[in-house]
Amino acid sequence: MLNMKRSGKPMRVMGVRTCESRCLFSGSKGEVCCIEPLHSKPELKDHPITQFSLLAMASLTKILVIGLKPSLKVWMTFPYGRMDPSSVPLLAWHFVAVHNYVNPMLAFCRGDVVHFLLVKRDESGAIHVTKQKHLHLYYDLINFTWINSRTVVLLDSVEKLHVIDRQTQEELETVEISEVQLVYNSSHFKSLATGGNVSQALALVGEKACYQSISSYGGQIFYLGTKSVYVMMLRSWRERVDHLLKQDCLTEALALAWSFHEGKAKAVVGLSGDASKRKAVVADRMVEILFHYADRALKKCPDQGKIQVMEQHFQDMVPVIVDYCLLLERKDLLFSQMYDKLSENSVAKGVFLECLEPYILSDKLVGMTPQVMKDLIVHFQDKKLMENVEALIVHMDITSLDIQQVVLMCWENRLYDAMIYVYNRGMNEFISPMEKLFRVIAPPLNAGRTLTDEQVVMGNKLLVYISCCLAGRAYPLGDIPEDLVPLVKNQVFEFLIRLHSAEASSEEEIYPYVRTLLHFDTREFLNVLALTFEDFKNDKQAVEYQQRIVDILLKVMVENSDFTPSQVGCLFTFLARQLAKPDNTLFVNRTLFDQVLEFLCSPDDDSRHSERQQVLLELLQAGGIVQFEESRLIRMAEKAEFYQICEFMYEREHQYDKIIDCYLRDPLREEEVFNYIHNILSIPGHSAEEKQSVWQKAMDHIEELVSLRPGKAAELVATHFSEQIETVIKKLQNQVLLFKFLRSLLDPREGIHVNQELLQMSPCVTEQFIELLCQFSPNQVVETLQVLECYRLEETIQITQKYQLHEVTAYLLEKKGDIHGAFLIMLQRLQSKLQEITHQDEKTKEELSLKDVEDTMVETIALCQRNSHNLNQQQREALWFPLLEAMMAPQKLSGSAAPHLHPDALKSLTMQVLNSMAAFIALPSILQRILQDPVYGKGKLGEIQGLILGMLDTFNYEQTLLETTTSLLNQDLHWSLCNLRASVTRGLNPKQDYCSICLQQYKRRQEMADEIIVFSCGHLYHSFCLQNKECTIETEGQTRWTCYKCSSSNKVGKLSENSSEIKTGKTAPSQVKMSPSCHPSKGDSTVKAASEPVLDPQQIQAFDQLCRLYRGSSRLALLTELSQNRSSESYRPFSGSQSGPAFNSVFQNENFQLQLIPPPVTED
Repeated sequence: MLNMKRSGKPMRVMGVRTCESRCLFSGSKGEVCCIEPLHSKPELKDHPITQFSLLAMASLTKILVIGLKPSLKVWMTFPYGRMDPSSVPLLAWHFVAVHNYVNPMLAFCRGDVVHFLLVKRDESGAIHVTKQKHLHLYYDLINFTWINSRTVVLLDSVEKLHVIDRQTQEELETVEISEVQLVYNSSHFKSLATGGNVSQALALVGEKACYQSISSYGGQIFYLGTKSVYVMMLRSWRERVDHLLKQDCLTEALALAWSFHEGKAKAVVGLSGDASKRKAVVADRMVEILFHYADRALKKCPDQGKIQVMEQHFQDMVPVIVDYCLLLERKDLLFSQMYDKLSENSVAKGVFLECLEPYILSDKLVGMTPQVMKDLIVHFQDKKLMENVEALIVHMDITSLDIQQVVLMCWENRLYDAMIYVYNRGMNEFISPMEKLFRVIAPPLNAGRTLTDEQVVMGNKLLVYISCCLAGRAYPLGDIPEDLVPLVKNQVFEFLIRLHSAEASSEEEIYPYVRTLLHFDTREFLNVLALTFEDFKNDKQAVEYQQRIVDILLKVMVENSDFTPSQVGCLFTFLARQLAKPDNTLFVNRTLFDQVLEFLCSPDDDSRHSERQQVLLELLQAGGIVQFEESRLIRMAEKAEFYQICEFMYEREHQYDKIIDCYLRDPLREEEVFNYIHNILSIPGHSAEEKQSVWQKAMDHIEELVSLRPGKAAELVATHFSEQIETVIKKLQNQVLLFKFLRSLLDPREGIHVNQELLQMSPCVTEQFIELLCQFSPNQVVETLQVLECYRLEETIQITQKYQLHEVTAYLLEKKGDIHGAFLIMLQRLQSKLQEITHQDEKTKEELSLKDVEDTMVETIALCQRNSHNLNQQQREALWFPLLEAMMAPQKLSGSAAPHLHPDALKSLTMQVLNSMAAFIALPSILQRILQDPVYGKGKLGEIQGLILGMLDTFNYEQTLLETTTSLLNQDLHWSLCNLRASVTRGLNPKQDYCSICLQQYKRRQEMADEIIVFSCGHLYHSFCLQNKECTIETEGQTRWTCYKCSSSNKVGKLSENSSEIKTGKTAPSQVKMSPSCHPSKGDSTVKAASEPVLDPQQIQAFDQLCRLYRGSSRLALLTELSQNRSSESYRPFSGSQSGPAFNSVFQNENFQLQLIPPPVTED
C-alpha cells in the first residue's frame, strides 16, 4: 500500500545524496492499492521492453503504467469507469505471443470485467499500449494470476477458483478452496494499528484484499492459509488422461487424448517439440488405451441374457475402437490385433463388421485384408442384407477375392451393379455383363410380351452401363483407366452391331442387340448414341462407326412394321439432328424421309393422331425440314389434319393469318387463338401489313371467336381496335352472340382487363346492350344498370317501359330525380300483388304470393327511406301515407263476405311499414291519419288495436333507450372531467437530479440561488441555463419556459415569439418551478407567485391531448339537447315539423355515432 502525497523538490547540495520526486497520486485523488513490476525470465532478459523497467500501479480510480528507466515517465493512464466500490483493483503481467512476437501483456480488473493491454515498443523506441479482447465475468474477482501465457486462474469473492483459457475465454474448470482458509489483508488496509487513518473507500476495498496471500512462480500458485500453505498447479497431459482412466472413463480419456493429438486442447502442460513428435507420443498412449478399452469391452460383456443385450453392449463400445483406429490411420492395428481380439466373441465380431459399412460407403476405408473382406460379405449375406452387400462391393478393392464365387453370388441375388463392377474391376471384362443381361430381356421383347419389373430394371441398368462405357466412365462409380477407354469403346460398339449373337438360333433376326434396345426404349437408346457421337473425335474409325450404326438403325426400323410411329419418329428426329450439325459426315437417303412422311401422314390410319403429329413436329424442329418439299408437306399435313405442322410451316413463310384457321380448326387448341392474335398485334417485329391481315382474318371469324369465348373476344377488340367496336357490332348478326359480346365488353363484373374510359363508344351502344339485356336476362337489369355508365336516362326509361320492367323503370326514375314517379310505379306493383292475394282461393300458392308482396313492400320501403332525408315533411307524408293505406286496405275487407286468407301476415307487414315510417313521420301524425279514416272513425278501432299497441311499445322502447343513453353520457363526461383534473394537477417526476445543460446537480450549484425548472417530459434545468439558451417566451407579461432538449430534438431551433405556437405544440410543455432550499442565496429572493390563477402551457397541452383523445360529437351539445327534450312537455323522439328541434339536432346528422365504449385510459 502506497499513499503518495504532494511534496516539494529537495535542494541539491554538493556532497550530499539527494533525490528528485514526482507526484503521481495525491491524497485527495486516491490511494495506491496494488503495485506490480514487470518481471522477465532469464531467456527474455534481452527483450527491448525490459530496459524501461515498467511498473503498473492501481489506485481506487485508475491504473498507471510507469517506466522507471531511463527516466521516470508515465506511459499510460486508464480509468476504471463504473464499478462496485467494494471490488479490489488487480494487476498481473505476463509475456505472451501475439502474431509471432512475444510482448508483455498487462491484465487488470476491478469487479467483473478483465482488461488485457498489450505493451509493444515501436521502431522509434516509444512504448505503445493497445487494448485486447475483454473478459466479461458473472462474479466479482479478488485475485488474478497467470499460470502460463494462455491460461489464467481467477479467484472470486466466494473463494472459487476459475481456470480460464485466455484466447477463447472458455472456463475449463472450477475448484472450491474454502478449506484453504485464505488469509486476507483487511487489517493492514484499514490501518487498524495506526488508528484507521485511511479513507473510507480504501477501508471498504480492504474487506476483500488478499494481495500478499497469493503468489505464483514457475506455473505454480501458492495460497497462504491460516494453518498451512497450499500449492496448486496444472496437471500434465498424461496426468489428465490417467485421472480419467482411474475413474474408468475410457471414452472421455480417448476424446481428451485425441484433442491433445489434434492440438485443440486447452491448458496443455507437458507436450513439447514439433507437431509430429507430439502426435506420435499421444498416438502411442491412445493405442495403449484402445487395447485396454477392447479388453474391458470383452470382460464387461453380460454372460447371460438376450442376444439383443449383448449386441447393444458391443454397439456402444466397438464403434469407438473402429473410429479411433481409423482416425489414427492404424488399419494394421484394426484388422490384425483388434479384429483377432474381438473375433473371440461372435457378437462382437458381427458388430465390428457392421461398423465398417459407413466408412466403406464414404470411401474412407478402401483397402482391407482378404480375410476381413470375406468375413464381411459372408456376414451380410447370412443376415439377408444383400442390398448392403452390393453397395459395399462397388466401393471395395475386390482383387483379393474369389471372383467367380462373388459373380455367382451377385447373379443369384440379382446384384447387377455389383456383378458389373466385379467383371470390370476384377477381370477388365466389359462385354460379359452385357451378354448376361441381354439373355434375360431379349426373349420377352422379341416375343412381344410385357417385361416384368425386374426385367425393366435390368434393361435400364444395361442402357446406363452402355452409356458409361461409351463415355469412358466406370459403372456405377468412377472412371475407366485412360489406357483402356479406346479399347472399351471399340469392344462395346463391335458388340452392339454384331449380326448375330454368340448362341444364335436359326430364327434369330439380324442385329439382335440393336433391335432389343430399340424395342426396350427407343428414345433413351438414341440419346445414348447421340451423346456418344458428341464425344467421338473426327477420325476415320469414328466416322465409320457412326455411319455403320446409322445404316443398321435404318435397316432394323424402316424394313420392319413392328415399330410404332413414335419410335420411327424418334429415329428420324435423331437423324435430322445429326444431319443438321455443321460438321456432319453422315449420309441418309432422302427417299427414306419421304417414306416416313407418308407413314406419319397416312389418312387410312386414324389411330395415334396426336402422337404422329408430335413426332413429325419434333422431326421438323430438329432440322428435318430440309429433307422435305414444303408444298407437299403442307398438303399432306392439311389432309391429315396436322394443324400444328401447318402452323409451323405458315410461320416460316410469315403467313400469320392462315395460322388463325389452324387454331380454329384444332379442337384441342382453339381457345389459344386469342393469345396468338394478341401476340401478333402487340409484340414488335411484325409489319403493318401482317398485323392488318391478321386483324382482317379475325374480323372474318368474329362470330366464331365470340361464340368460343365472349370475354376473350371483347378484350381483344377493346385492346387493339377500340375505335372499330361499332363495326364489330354490325358484323354480329346473331342477337345472342351480340348480347354476350356487349355484356363482356361493357359489364365490369365480367372481369376483362380493359380501361372503360379509353373505350370510345356512343351511348347508343350501351342502350342497345340494355335492350338486349331486357330481352335475354330481365332479372339482372337493375344490378347491371348500377355498374354501367354512358347511357341516357330518357331513352333507357323508354326501353324498360317497352318491356314492362316496372322495377327497372322505378330505379331509373329515382336516379333521374322523379321520386314520386318511381314511388307510384312501386305502389302500383304492390297494390296489384295485394289484389292477387286478396282474391285468390285456397288452391293457389300462398307462400309465393306472400313472398312477392313482402319483396315488393321491402323494395318500396327502401325507396322511401333512401329519399326521405332530402324531402320536407309534406313530401314525406305523400310517400309514406299512401304506402300505409295500401297495406291497410286489404284489412278493411276482413268483415266482408269474402275475407282474405292470411290477415296475420298482412298485419305483420303493416307493422313493418309503421316501424319504418316512424323514423320520418311523427307518431301523432300517423295516429291522426289512421283515425281520420272513415272506416276507423266510426268506432272500429279494434281492427287496428294491434297496430296502435305496437306503436306504443316502440315508443316505450325508444324512451327507455334515450334515458339509458343520457345516463351513460353523463357518466362519460364525469369520468373525462375527473381525468382532466387529475392530469393537470399531477406532480412532475424528474428523470435525473442534474441540469440537462450544465450537467451539475441542482443541489451543488452554489454560485447563485437559482430556480429549478422541471418539465412534464422529465428534464430538469436551472433557470439561468435556460435563459442563456434563449428558451423563454414572454406572453402577457409572464415568462413561459420551453424544454431545451425536446425543442432541439424536434429541430425547432429558436422558438418564435408568437404565442400561438404554444397552442400548436411547437414548444414543450412547461414546468414546475422550485427554489433550491438546500443552498439559498442571502440577498436574492427567487420565489415568484402568479397574480392570478391561469393555465400554464403544461395544463393547456394536457387539455388539448384529452380533447384529441375523445374527439367526437360534443358531449355538452348532447346533454343540452337531451335535457331540453326531457324538460319539454310534448316530448317525442321525432318532431312533427321540419323546422323543429329534432331536425336541427345532432341526432338527425347522418354521421352521428354514439360511442358507448369507455374512453381509453391516459398514460401516467
